[in-house]
Amino acid sequence: MLDCSASMAASGALARAKGVLLSLMEEAYRRREQVALICFAGTRVELRLPPRKAAAWNDDWIAPIGGGGGTPLQAAVEQAGQLLQRHCGAEASCQGWLWLLTDGRTRERPARPAAAQEAGIVDFESGRVRLGRAAALAAAWDARHVRADDFAG
Repeated sequence: MLDCSASMAASGALARAKGVLLSLMEEAYRRREQVALICFAGTRVELRLPPRKAAAWNDDWIAPIGGGGGTPLQAAVEQAGQLLQRHCGAEASCQGWLWLLTDGRTRERPARPAAAQEAGIVDFESGRVRLGRAAALAAAWDARHVRADDFAG
């Protein structure tokens, strides 16, 4: 899930998040995993890349993703949960990983989707005043929390 909100776009975090996203997609390709991408901003939650086998990636498909508006995190997490449930269902071999790339600049605190067997949050919060909301969400989700500056795939 990619947070495309105004705070991500204005701080330059969205551009950095696209680079992290490409790294995640490349790793999925090497592991021959399935991937999907949900982008969210303003009042929109968009399934940008429906579930499919990971392919070799370049930045042509990711460059046009823009940002602006609020952070509809609750709606995005609900859609991700439904997508994981539909895609994985009762399939035992399905990993059900959920990655969230965000600066955490929202008051919404959705529960971790039940279908997400594992979760990771890449935290793009920057600036002098840091609220720590992405870290708090990672703790609530029992998810891996990685500062964007420390991300190594």
